This record gives sequence, structure tokens and C-alpha cells, in this order.
Amino acid sequence: MRSAICTLLMSLCLAAPALADGGHDHHAVPTLMNQTTTTVTMKDNTVTLTFGPIDLPAGHDGDLAASMPKHAFQLPKDMYMVGYKTAVFTKEGTPLPKNYLHHILMLNNSKPSVSCAGEPLFFAGAGLEMTETRFPAGYGVKLAKEDHLMSIVAFYHGAPVTKDVMATFTMYMAPEGTPVKEMDVYQVGVNIVCFSKFAQRGPDQTDEGIEINTGVQVHKAPLKFSMDGCVKFAYPHGHDELLMVGLDNLTTKQTLLRTVPDVALDGTFLEFQPHQVYKDSQGFPVTKADDYEMVMVHHHPLQKQEAQHGMGNYLLYMTPGACPTKAAAPIAKY
Repeated sequence: MRSAICTLLMSLCLAAPALADGGHDHHAVPTLMNQTTTTVTMKDNTVTLTFGPIDLPAGHDGDLAASMPKHAFQLPKDMYMVGYKTAVFTKEGTPLPKNYLHHILMLNNSKPSVSCAGEPLFFAGAGLEMTETRFPAGYGVKLAKEDHLMSIVAFYHGAPVTKDVMATFTMYMAPEGTPVKEMDVYQVGVNIVCFSKFAQRGPDQTDEGIEINTGVQVHKAPLKFSMDGCVKFAYPHGHDELLMVGLDNLTTKQTLLRTVPDVALDGTFLEFQPHQVYKDSQGFPVTKADDYEMVMVHHHPLQKQEAQHGMGNYLLYMTPGACPTKAAAPIAKY
């Protein structure tokens, strides 16, 4: 195991992101280059990235709003990610509120995105929801030895003054030799999710999300898939005051996803309960032919004068092609 860790740490110095950079550091954060960076360790069937310590509040810089320099690395062998989890805490190990973390993005610069043309694959991540993820048994996302992987982390710029804040992103990996069916990762949202299209955002949309004003606010966005697939897992993302995020098939008149978070009495986001996170080995189909719509619903308390900014996103983990046909139920014998 020690040799595996050494191999991984050595690869951090050798990795050179390809697709996202094309030889140039378009998303560099030069004002952050002297800050604490990231370490990567392997233990058993996990790969853990540890960020920090860093003092908060910390600003955001670069196209993808980073609080620390982006971190490039490679794995010592081909592996399949079958889940992940996130945590934020002090250097002493004291847990911190989830909203101290703004986002973690995990990119595969060696594989193109299927949902955002010309961008690297966004294969995993987390926001303040920090939902622990376990894919259906037998399914995973392949991360090859030669893949150039990258992490981008941002802490909430409005967090109170806090010294020595750290975060971890742990990827669960399938044991070597375990049969795994490979999944693609497809990013969808009511707000614009492709960073190459951020310039197309309207005046009510920023890096923080879509502006949410007084009362109940419903936002919708049309969606066309660029591939046929079978969705096995849907990782949801939302902000404070979110009531629901969903995905509808307008062609077949079906609601495919309807995800409701737990919130505090004032609308502060708490978490997505496990029963609200879609996970099914049978899956549901999406096609290039059909028309879809993303929808999110917020409620902004009447007494709050300052606007909230909301998001309603999913990372859809899907196998390419059609879903398997369900086996017929056996005939009962009496």
C-alpha cells in the first residue's frame, strides 16, 4: 500500500491536464498560487483528496471560482469510482456547517464531456448538500491510469472568520477484479451548467445561481439530451430556500425526477435525504429525440429584502443506450 501511495503522489508532479488547458492554463488562479494546496492519498478501496488548511473567508478566482489552486493528479492504475462523500472541518477535526463549502468539482481532462461540448468531463463533485453517494451495485465511472484528473475547490466567501479550515473529497473505488458496468456522467440544470456558456447567462444569473425574489418562484429550462442513455443515479444540487428540483419528459408527459430537500423553518437548506436521491439499477431512459424540461421551485420569505440565488442541478449517471427490459414475473404455482 505504501508503494501505491508513493506512486500516486509522484503522479501529482507529472500530470499535465490536456483537454481543459490545451497547453495553456486558461483557468489559472495566480492570486492563489502561494496558498496551501491539495494532497491525494489511497487507502484500501478509497482515494481521498484533502484540501487545506485555509483561513476563511476566502475569495473566489478564475472561471470556475476557486479558493485554492486547482490540483492535477493521476491514479496509479485503472479504477472504477462507485461512490463518493465530502466533509468540511477544522484542522483539529471539528465538523463545520455544510455551507462553509461552496463547491468541489472533479474533472477528467482526458475525456470530453457528453453534456457540455468542448469541455472536460465533470464526473463528480459536491456543493453545500454534500450528499454521500453510492451507485447501484455493479455500476461505476471508469478513471483510467492515463487520465489527467483535476480538482477545483471553493469555500463560501461569506463564511465567518475561521482559521485552518479543511475539506475532503473521498472516492469509493470498486475492489480490483470486480465486474463493473461503465457509466457516463451528464450534467443538467435550470441554470446554465456549462462553463463555456457562462457568457450566455441572463442578467438574473450569476456564479451564485438565478436570482430568487419575494414569494414562490418557479424557474424552468428546456433540455435536449445529446445521447440516449439509461439513468441509474441522479446527484442533486441546490441552495437555501429550494423547495423542489425536477426533470420532466414533455414528449411522453412523465415526471422522471422530483427531489425535495429537508430545510429549516426559515428555508435554510439542510440536506437531501437518501430516499429523495434517485438510485435504481433498472434506471429510466432518456433519448435524443424527446423534449425535456428542468424545473426548480423556491420560496423567498416576504420579510427578506435581499435576493437569494438558487440552483437546481443534477449529475446524471447513466449507461449508454436503452434501459434493460424487465424480466417477466414468474407465473405463480398453486
